[in-house]
Amino acid sequence: MMGPADFAGDWQIARRIEDRLASAEGRFDGVARLTTDGPDGLRYSESGLLRLAGGPPMQATRTYLWRFEPTRVAVSFDDGRPFHSFVADGAGPGTDHPCGADYYQVAYDLTGWPIWTTVWTVTGPRKNYAMHSRYQRA
Repeated sequence: MMGPADFAGDWQIARRIEDRLASAEGRFDGVARLTTDGPDGLRYSESGLLRLAGGPPMQATRTYLWRFEPTRVAVSFDDGRPFHSFVADGAGPGTDHPCGADYYQVAYDLTGWPIWTTVWTVTGPRKNYAMHSRYQRA
């Protein structure tokens, strides 16, 4: 399994958003900066430009905490609430994240390292979209 040193640094993000409810697509282009946060952790901070169909471009930011455990990476929101986890090796699903009536599913693919991808599928009463993100060293 890969460790914090493998992910530390800056990554370019190209994200495609498929909104199935609105039959529309969006894009996010930006940078994820992963910096040391304790002995087995990284702080993931992304910022960039979000373009949604029919709307003006807007600045978007998000921060997560990654904790490297013996068999997985536990991802939390920046306030410490658990979000999901994944295995930092190969390809496969991460853990799902129910959030009220909404349901988030993620899959990580590290097989093309140092290029890696994530796919989020989100469903709920007013949500039905997928986000395809591609990361490469900045």
